[in-house]
Amino acid sequence: MAISLDQADSVLAAAREAATGLGEAVSLAVVEPGGIVVAVARMDGAPARASEIAKHKAEAAIALGFDTVHVTTAPREQSLFGEPRRPDAHALVPNGGGVLIRIRGTVLGALGVSGAASSITDHKIGAIAVAQLN
Repeated sequence: MAISLDQADSVLAAAREAATGLGEAVSLAVVEPGGIVVAVARMDGAPARASEIAKHKAEAAIALGFDTVHVTTAPREQSLFGEPRRPDAHALVPNGGGVLIRIRGTVLGALGVSGAASSITDHKIGAIAVAQLN
């Protein structure tokens, strides 16, 4: 079962409200379990590349099976697995902001949040938004 567009819109609205309440301007991306984008939003004032990063955070949460806030950051010039980073490699985002969307234990997708002052704040915004679905 995948997240519906109505559910994704609801999560995006809740995330925008949470971000506004925290004084942040962020970009948001909702993906279904296969990593396909369902919805994207960029708040006024959010950083230019934040939408792409939000998508990567959502994809990473799906790939890992847990929120990205639990991933340890890799050294600057290496991937999470120790080899040198390649410019053409997929960007696994090793910080907060990728939050799984679950209803009654079933993963429907993930929300990616990017652009807040810290990735912990990105995670907080995502967690608040996702919690409203339950």
